[in-house]
Amino acid sequence: MTPDSKRFLHPEAIRRIGRLEIRARHVVDGFMSGMHRSPYFGRSIEFLQHRQYSPGDDLRFVDWKAWAKQDRLYVKQFEEDASMRCLLLVDVSRSMQYGRGPLNKYEYAATAAASLAYLLLRQHDAVGCIAFDEQVRARTPLRSTQAHLSSIVQTLDANPPRAKTDPGGVFRSIAEENFRRGLVIVLSDLLGDVPSTLRGLRLLRQRGHDVLVLHIMDDDELDFPFDGPTRFEGLELANHMNCNPRALREGYLAALERFVSGLRHGAARDGIDYELIRTSQPMDAALAAFLSRRLAVRK
Repeated sequence: MTPDSKRFLHPEAIRRIGRLEIRARHVVDGFMSGMHRSPYFGRSIEFLQHRQYSPGDDLRFVDWKAWAKQDRLYVKQFEEDASMRCLLLVDVSRSMQYGRGPLNKYEYAATAAASLAYLLLRQHDAVGCIAFDEQVRARTPLRSTQAHLSSIVQTLDANPPRAKTDPGGVFRSIAEENFRRGLVIVLSDLLGDVPSTLRGLRLLRQRGHDVLVLHIMDDDELDFPFDGPTRFEGLELANHMNCNPRALREGYLAALERFVSGLRHGAARDGIDYELIRTSQPMDAALAAFLSRRLAVRK
């Protein structure tokens, strides 16, 4: 493991998430699991051939178009692909620099992405990574070797936040690349136009990908705890504002609720998994809680 890898990987968090994976895989092939038959992610399969229908066959796999043409029932057979493909989309825009805790949003997202890559590569799944702001800044291809972790970490480490963001535009651009379907995990504060962001996520979903959004925000952004005269400076806009935050708090929190609710409801409508995560949450606990909720829904 390289020095850069150690920057983003927390061994105890990795161990604890790994233990949860072992317990969970007996219920459903879920988050970070290596058995690819679960409806949790969807199967990674390729069409192989037809065979004639036999009583008791699963009707979901009957080829009704063949029946309409030949007046005979045929069942589709598939060849399972042994490796799942996962693409990590990590926001490296300037707004991700914010944070007053141990980790800012970018550091939290990078740590989570590296941890997920480590666990997936351990299962011999293929993992790739894209760092983005208003455009794709860097990418690592899909690979399944353990040594590939260093490439992913280097992509994250070499692209610190420096520009404004356009998540919706980036998601649409990536969806148009038409890479083979798999799991797409977004790690971002999603600070942008909500309808545009949802259109981009929806297009990824329409391309056949399972989409999982980890919406990462700082406590200050969610709670607005400021009191007394304060200077607010934009990270992605060159402006600032001096004000009494108590006069803004009610309106700010109402706008925040509309922002988060819009993303959450839009994601649910389009079959996209969404989770709001605070940077103050221990990462292993946040991912464990998320997995537990997903498993509960699947039971």
